[in-house]
Amino acid sequence: MTALLDRPVKERTFAAVSLRRRVADNIATVLVTLAMGAALVPLVWVMYSVIDFGWATVASSTWWSHSQAGMTAFVAGGGAYHAIVGTLLQGAVCAALSIPLGVFVAIYLVEYGAGTRLGKVATFMVDILTGVPSIVAALFIYALWVATLGFERSGFAVSLSLVLLMVPVIVRATEEMLRIIPMDLREASYALGAPKWKTIVTIVIPTALSGIITGILLALARVMGETAPLLILVGYSQAMNFDMLHGFMGSLPGMMYDQTSAGAGTSAVPTDRLWGAALTLILLIAILNIAARFGARMFAPKKF
Repeated sequence: MTALLDRPVKERTFAAVSLRRRVADNIATVLVTLAMGAALVPLVWVMYSVIDFGWATVASSTWWSHSQAGMTAFVAGGGAYHAIVGTLLQGAVCAALSIPLGVFVAIYLVEYGAGTRLGKVATFMVDILTGVPSIVAALFIYALWVATLGFERSGFAVSLSLVLLMVPVIVRATEEMLRIIPMDLREASYALGAPKWKTIVTIVIPTALSGIITGILLALARVMGETAPLLILVGYSQAMNFDMLHGFMGSLPGMMYDQTSAGAGTSAVPTDRLWGAALTLILLIAILNIAARFGARMFAPKKF
């Protein structure tokens, strides 16, 4: 009898609670949607502006096949071939140095150094490097590579400074991917008699490879747009230079800075080159991001 009398009261209470939950859920959905819209507005605006002002320059065939050698700031012509090649060379050398170093450090922190004093010190240093500004990394390489060791300013010095920026990103991305691999996979490999190093090489890394590749490509896309190391460690050249150890070298961020100094905003020719270099750099970074997504799908563990 008591249960029958109490049932309407419980149903009304449950209905009130459900109504409050629905209202709170709707409010949260609206707020999240507004935040996403507010974040998309400047991003879309920037992309539209760069494409609108830079497309005419990028669409020219000479832009991809000619350098700015012999061109003056106010005479139309030439292209960004030297800057594209310089950016790719510096990024390739940076990746060749950063990828093995970052992946090995992450493997140590997850598989060997968890809880050890050296592991804690390494984690602390990675956290510090993650927040180091690019100009600080460039000044450190200048003091070490140029001032102390006596090497000249070059594209290789730029790559060394980019390594300091890229390694902590790779370490963090690889570390997170290794941590989400179930311990059951490792224990099953140990139970079959496989040593730890072989378990890491044949089980852990292949399982996490898709996420590791994504993190590497995103880290590379981040450092390719840095300007401070270029200003400090290598001068800008309008001509082609494939030598990473000697001479000035062109790059897309350096080209943008050079065209700004040449009068971009007040003259049409350097302004067009500025927007063209910006759009070209965005296209290169977009290609890396697309490659990261395809790489993640290609190397993702297959489901049977």
